[in-house]
Amino acid sequence: MSIHLLDAMSREGFEEVVALHDGRSGLRAFLGIHDTSRGPAFGGVRLWNYLNEREALRDCLRLSRAMTYKCALADLPAGGGKVVVLDRPDLDVEGAFASLGRTLERMGGRFYTGPDVGTGERELRALARGTRFVTDPGPDGPGELSASTAAGVFAGIQAALTHLDGEPRWSQRTLVVQELGEVGARVAARLAAQGARVLAAEVDPERARAAVEGTSIELIDPASEYDPPCDVFVPCALGGILHDLTLTRLRCRIVAGGANNGSPALCTGIVYTSAESCMFRTS
Repeated sequence: MSIHLLDAMSREGFEEVVALHDGRSGLRAFLGIHDTSRGPAFGGVRLWNYLNEREALRDCLRLSRAMTYKCALADLPAGGGKVVVLDRPDLDVEGAFASLGRTLERMGGRFYTGPDVGTGERELRALARGTRFVTDPGPDGPGELSASTAAGVFAGIQAALTHLDGEPRWSQRTLVVQELGEVGARVAARLAAQGARVLAAEVDPERARAAVEGTSIELIDPASEYDPPCDVFVPCALGGILHDLTLTRLRCRIVAGGANNGSPALCTGIVYTSAESCMFRTS
């Protein structure tokens, strides 16, 4: 996607992109609203240590556009939006999210937000101090959102296997799970419990050990995660991992994971699914 902002907005149908700055907390962020023709924009807040502002803006545009498509596929009366916050050592995280909350409140319900990478209960509580338009992180909220995402990933895998072979046949399957975070660990455990062979790559050794303890999950080197022959590759890290270099290494029939921006248009010959949608490309 071109980063000439107005050209990109015009070409991709964006309605609004806002740059946010708060000197007191150190907040630096981009808020993108892609399309509200069906209803208010839905999208989470991503807190990430971006290489530079250009990469942060690019991610904001990609993610907000993807949310429009997800809402449409789910037939929700909503469109897509996203906030990306640039993480830095001197960032007052709670102050930054409280400031962001006040900005969202001034939008009056045009944008509803929630968790994403780097945004957990602490950040959501800070957001909720400034706005009503955020997922409630308390006991009256929707519960473990990562568990719901993992359930969606599992359903996508099951649907894709059934589409190709008539039934999942878990005991005959090998799956590679990329990253054992909140979503990936749950997906891997659920697949292993079904009797599938699960290979998992995780760059954090402590998190890897905790995720596989008491399970049959096999750890593999993250540097070789695209290479093992498998039925399903399950990306549960950051998005944008499918491109001309990685696709030449994949040896799977299905890509199904929780990561955003998987670039399904590149997956000709592979069944591609995500937690929120399912796209079959078998030509």
